[in-house]
Amino acid sequence: MANAIPRRDKALIDALEAISPVEYAGPVWRIVREGRDPLRFSASGGRWDDGSFDVLYTSLERLGAIEEMRFHLMRGQPVMPSRVRYQLFELQVRIGRALKLLDLDALSALGLDVSRYGRLSYQDKSQEYPRTQQIGEVAHFLEFDGLIVPSARYGCHNAVLFGDRVPPEAMAIMHDHGLVAW
Repeated sequence: MANAIPRRDKALIDALEAISPVEYAGPVWRIVREGRDPLRFSASGGRWDDGSFDVLYTSLERLGAIEEMRFHLMRGQPVMPSRVRYQLFELQVRIGRALKLLDLDALSALGLDVSRYGRLSYQDKSQEYPRTQQIGEVAHFLEFDGLIVPSARYGCHNAVLFGDRVPPEAMAIMHDHGLVAW
């Protein structure tokens, strides 16, 4: 028996359809495990994807990318793992139809409990992700190229690119900044 696709929230579809897409062309920052291609998409089941489509998580600021990765590497541990080797890349991207959600008020209007946004422990993140994953899935369904959303870890915005919507020629590595010193 094939897995049934859950019914999409009609009110969420209507709300996202009412938001005009924006273009973004500029630098973004990404941290990846040493040796991994920073332009490689994956279906990670993270904050903004439910695992049904490939994404590339990036930040519009260098420190935003570092803080996002620090959170995931620490996983609730008191000490940073000693053998982690991650590289910081500055990428150039071009998104033609991004869903831009500027602040927590915009997320709240879409049904997200913003009192928990980025505040839950690593172990409790699954209690926060369902609504953001629904927003991402509906944005993908509505053929947005990606999202520009507030970072949960730093005072900046993140860009989440959808793999089947952003062509390879719309992305390039500008600079490899080397290993991150944690």
